[in-house]
Amino acid sequence: MNETSTATDLDDLVPAWLSLPEVGELLHLPVNRVRQVVSEHKLVAVRRGENNALYVPADFVRPDGELLKGLSGLLNVLYDNKFTDVEIIRWLYTPDDSLPGSPAQALLDDRRAEVTRRAQALAF
Repeated sequence: MNETSTATDLDDLVPAWLSLPEVGELLHLPVNRVRQVVSEHKLVAVRRGENNALYVPADFVRPDGELLKGLSGLLNVLYDNKFTDVEIIRWLYTPDDSLPGSPAQALLDDRRAEVTRRAQALAF
């Protein structure tokens, strides 16, 4: 199964998505630069919809035009653990009773150290 086909289940987990042009508008960056940010793993995106375009969970871009604090460091840990883009988003949005909530919610609540520790533990 490829990542595009497995990304459809993410719609049940992720409350809202942004296209790369929308991300660029919020971050005041051209779309090519947003693509570079994604390729540098500072932001994660998956292909969705009939047009198979790249989308980012809306929670990852703050209304003030900044990326969610702690996200890029967390993404580094998850990519180092060989997670795919779909697996990263699924892990971030899957509820974890021990947090409580999801890792994404913990990041939004500024509990990034706790989430990063959990991600590091995934390697063991």
